[in-house]
Amino acid sequence: MAEQQRKRVLVVDDDEGVREFVRFLLTQDGLAVETVVDGEEAARRVEEARPDLIVLDLMLPRYGGFELLRRLQEGPLRSVPVVVVTGRYTDTATAELIRQEPNVVELIEKPRMDRLLSPAVARGLALGPRDARA
Repeated sequence: MAEQQRKRVLVVDDDEGVREFVRFLLTQDGLAVETVVDGEEAARRVEEARPDLIVLDLMLPRYGGFELLRRLQEGPLRSVPVVVVTGRYTDTATAELIRQEPNVVELIEKPRMDRLLSPAVARGLALGPRDARA
């Protein structure tokens, strides 16, 4: 994973414990991790920092995760892969719709993050820009 050491990940979650847990997991993988607490701050940071991947909670204050996910599909931001995490129950049909969004690598439920997050992030970083996805 030496190649990923320079990769930057933006974690967007309003729960401090989740942000710090994700930061811990991903820094263990050699990634540079920045965290933000809401969708409004995330929209600003994505424009400024141009992360290589975003870990995005769907339930956010001030600018929701769904809105941010849609915004990330516009212009140059559409190439940024997104791993969506949620603590909210998502029925199978909704989960499949989210997974089919062009910039989404994976949808992970928070209770399962410890096992699934690192592989999903690695997969997203390896895929590179989402424009290449068939």
